[in-house]
Amino acid sequence: MLLGDHMQRTGQNLFRWRSYVLLAFVPFIVLTLRNGEVVELGLGDRIGDLYEAFCIGLVVLGGAIRVGTVGFVPAGTSGRNTKAQIAEALNTTGLYSVTRNPLYLANCLIYLGVAAFSQNLVLTLVLALVLMLYYERIISAEEAFLTRKYGRSYIEWAARTPAFLPRLGNWQRPALPFCLRTVIRREHPTIFGAFVALWLINAGLDLMGPQPEPIESSAFLALGAAVLVELAVLFLKKRTTLLRVAGR
Repeated sequence: MLLGDHMQRTGQNLFRWRSYVLLAFVPFIVLTLRNGEVVELGLGDRIGDLYEAFCIGLVVLGGAIRVGTVGFVPAGTSGRNTKAQIAEALNTTGLYSVTRNPLYLANCLIYLGVAAFSQNLVLTLVLALVLMLYYERIISAEEAFLTRKYGRSYIEWAARTPAFLPRLGNWQRPALPFCLRTVIRREHPTIFGAFVALWLINAGLDLMGPQPEPIESSAFLALGAAVLVELAVLFLKKRTTLLRVAGR
């Protein structure tokens, strides 16, 4: 089998699990929490706070890219399908005009931000390498699928649009207006999951570190509020049509 064919076949298998890559690193993250906030311990409170803000910033940036992508796309594209590739239209405007894979770029920023929040540099670098290999194969499989389906249109768009790192000079205004209901319906798992991941790591650093500290009541209030919002969105999504928009 040719290497390209092997990468595409591997990518098709990995495509099904693309939203769960971080789960494989959970045991290692838990183990690192016993070291506590090593950045703060080694460099001081100010640097520790700046470091944590940077990690959270990566997660927020990744979430913003996902919102800015999903909010402008039509139905049948940029979805969470896992069984097979689906692309009812070829998105080439908005964030798709600066990178062919804005959602994967967003995922990498979120994953790396969460991993770095555990304050283990080695673990974060290993995850970065895994993500590079992981998404390289998924993108290879998707490119083959899109080339077969859209032919020259896809090839011409791919020729002028980077596969991953954005080229901001290529920006084209989105073809569709922004739809908040679509974002809420499709992105609530990512936003809630990222919040919970950061919350659990922060709690673990407090409880499992060399100098254990109790979790503040405000942290529990924030978690409770997030859970209530997530439950409300799930109710609206499953029991009503409020978040449904024709063609989106």
